[in-house]
Amino acid sequence: MTFQFNFTIEDHLEDELTSLGDGALALDSSKESSVSERQKGTHRDKKCSTEQFDLLQDHLWEHKSAGNAGPSQDTDSSLNAANSSSSLEPHEKQPCFRVAKEHAMPKDLKKVLENKVIETLPGLQHMNISVVKTILLKENFPGENVISKSFSSHSDLITGVYEGGLKIWECTFDLLAYFTKAQVKFAGKKVLDLGCGSGLLGIMAFKGGAKEIHFQDYNSVVIDEVTLPNVVANCTLEDEENDVNEPDVKRCRKSKVVQELCKFRFFSGEWSEFCKLLLSSEKLFEKYDLILTSETIYNPGYYGPLHQTFLRLLDKNGRVLLASKAHYFGVGGGTHLFQKFVEDRNVFEMRTLEIIDEGLKRFLIEMNFKYPS
Repeated sequence: MTFQFNFTIEDHLEDELTSLGDGALALDSSKESSVSERQKGTHRDKKCSTEQFDLLQDHLWEHKSAGNAGPSQDTDSSLNAANSSSSLEPHEKQPCFRVAKEHAMPKDLKKVLENKVIETLPGLQHMNISVVKTILLKENFPGENVISKSFSSHSDLITGVYEGGLKIWECTFDLLAYFTKAQVKFAGKKVLDLGCGSGLLGIMAFKGGAKEIHFQDYNSVVIDEVTLPNVVANCTLEDEENDVNEPDVKRCRKSKVVQELCKFRFFSGEWSEFCKLLLSSEKLFEKYDLILTSETIYNPGYYGPLHQTFLRLLDKNGRVLLASKAHYFGVGGGTHLFQKFVEDRNVFEMRTLEIIDEGLKRFLIEMNFKYPS
């Protein structure tokens, strides 16, 4: 049975589409309700105390490994063939690559939450994204400059440029609710929040006891200005609220925060490039027990790279939890089309966990390898 599993994966890798672009998620904003309409609980401003980060910065800098992965050592020898452009299906265009990179936790943590407005959801803290966008526009943010491009095009999707990470899409809330309803177990698991945007799925996994959590988004500005601050806020603000004046107690708590922050890694870039970065490490890559992803199947041109990402990075006994709409009008993708794509490749089982909304149906999907051993 083990031979059958290995043969199936390698066989399908040869046929996969590896040189297409990533998608963190994007839709026509007119089709989505705003974040403010979806959020629960009281929204409030909070300031991050400078005391919270005394000692924390230096300890984190000492313990957190920074920088990118080392020389190439892909564990799957057959993957190189899958990178050939000849595997592209006739109707698909090849968008621009965005090279993947790892984002180190900043040494100066006081700046991570600087000028940020923090809002609350049940059990979660997150940045007000509208404020983030406004500040980046005013400061004429260097680098990708996707904010001004998104505003000028009146769209949360510019294929190959900006893939919608600066918005919390409603299927994210569906998946968060499912975690609680189904009592999803995160304890001791290695988790990937793929196309993470605000990173709320991965943060919930952290709060559930996951041993290691990675975040990936197409755009580096999303990681730096939203995902990473959200993680820092959820690791530090709870501790700040319960803080006391005794120096020894403060040091102990801050040391604990350092240990928690060392569970996280952050990546930006296109999916196939992200896979290359992880698998090129000098250390043998430990695959993910759980991949969480929300509304990443809106564009059929990205199905190949997404399917291969699952194939390359998911543990043989792992599972994918995916939330999406039945159809994405004007873009062409959706749950049913992706399901057919997966079925044609005969590697994963897809199971519908829940259908939400009788109108524009939203699906919660579980995926597992058909031949796990």
